[in-house]
Amino acid sequence: MEVIQQQMERLLTVSTILSLGLIVVVLYSLRRAHIRVEYSVSWLAAGLVVYVLSQWGSALHWLGRWLGISYPPAVLASIAMCVFLMVLYRFSTIISHLRDNNIALAQKVAILDYQIRQLQESHGEARR
Repeated sequence: MEVIQQQMERLLTVSTILSLGLIVVVLYSLRRAHIRVEYSVSWLAAGLVVYVLSQWGSALHWLGRWLGISYPPAVLASIAMCVFLMVLYRFSTIISHLRDNNIALAQKVAILDYQIRQLQESHGEARR
């Protein structure tokens, strides 16, 4: 039983360090303008959720009972995985929307380019 407790403490410590590391990296990237504010919020929230759960052992036990998982580190890993999957899904929808916008923009640029060439050609013929 003591070995399991030590493993749990080690995992919670590692989770705490990694979540704080994620928060620091995101804040540093935000400060250096490597990431936009609206995207950093998702990563900060994910890091905060993992940090809170790694610090709040009774919540892990309660969630474990509610989910039917008896090993608290497995609860933490499961919840962390779900949180990061939600963040990745959110970014997938953002990327899909940006791709659609890029296609529409490229089509508008092509139409404008065609219209400019037509105007240049008609303007050139009018001079002759």
